[in-house]
Amino acid sequence: MTDPGLAGAGPHGQVEAVLDRDGLQALVRVLRERDRTVIGPTVRDRAIVLAEIDSAEELPYGWGVELEAGQYRISRREDAAVFAHSAGPQSWKSYLHPQRVRQWSADRGADGALTVRAEEQPEVSYAFLGVRPCDLRAIRILDRVMTGGRFTDPAYASRRTRAFLVAVECTEPGATCFCVSMDSGPAVDDGYDLALTEVLDDAGHRFLCRSGTEEGAAVLAALPRRVADDTTRLAAADAVREAAEHMGRSMPPVDLRTLMRDTLEADRWDDVTSRCLNCGNCTMVCPTCFCTTTEDVTDLTGDHAERWRRWDSCYDLDFTLLHGGPVRASRRSRYRQWLTHKVGTWHDQFGSSGCVGCGRCIVWCPTGIDLTEEAHALHREATDRRTTE
Repeated sequence: MTDPGLAGAGPHGQVEAVLDRDGLQALVRVLRERDRTVIGPTVRDRAIVLAEIDSAEELPYGWGVELEAGQYRISRREDAAVFAHSAGPQSWKSYLHPQRVRQWSADRGADGALTVRAEEQPEVSYAFLGVRPCDLRAIRILDRVMTGGRFTDPAYASRRTRAFLVAVECTEPGATCFCVSMDSGPAVDDGYDLALTEVLDDAGHRFLCRSGTEEGAAVLAALPRRVADDTTRLAAADAVREAAEHMGRSMPPVDLRTLMRDTLEADRWDDVTSRCLNCGNCTMVCPTCFCTTTEDVTDLTGDHAERWRRWDSCYDLDFTLLHGGPVRASRRSRYRQWLTHKVGTWHDQFGSSGCVGCGRCIVWCPTGIDLTEEAHALHREATDRRTTE
């Protein structure tokens, strides 16, 4: 017999249903009952951050964010929306590709013999609740980087294989969002187990939910729900469409890969690097930056040693340090490397752009550098140069 609560089907054959607040609470409970560590947005330290949650009541009901270049603050909303906030300071990279990972440890025994032990990575099954479309794209990009080439990162692969993704379509983009320009939102396309679209109107507060995998459909079947109705479907689609029409930022409507290649000697690089601190904040908050380095540490006795892998940044002067010195010694060369790789040569290396339009690098830059503004400036300079030649 067909379950009446799962009778609706979406445009691509997904199972659809409508959840209310109790359904969202049940979603967290069911995922925990399936031995998953649920990570979701919650309010801590005057920010909406990602953290382990035990209940849906820990989600940021009634909180929003106010964003601008170099500015972030949370604010109370007039409604009880759960997901009406833009990307915060963290991304899911923090869990799939952690900032610090011990790789091995070594101990010298009393007899002088050295014992080296490879680090056993914990087996954790994450459930990510509230993955934005831009971050969903970022995870797919990291999949290509970390597992899609000749060499696979086993630690990443282990975390990623077990991860259950609950995506949330964006209905209220922030002032620094530009996912439309990068074709990464505000609607989700694929790569999720469940997808939610939050709807608040005269008919109430609810979530259109659709499955993307068999496991997603099984979890949905275990939740209190009702049949997806056309009113909710239409309201959800309208909200996502309106979000696409009200992006806070945009990239110039040109081939960014070509733009970066043709403007390597542009004067704009001097302008932007006069404002850049080379702090590396943009690489730390970027959901796709993946560079790492290793560091070896010992205790005071010298009998115990460890090797750790940690995030690194192409803004670090030592990042390209060779015997004769760093390859990119100037701030100009380091900023240019980051931006041209992110939206340009990333295509050559991994087959796509490395930017998903989340806007985190804009918000968390202490001097308010806006890569969309820089791209427009490069485009204007290139256009002016062509017209005067």
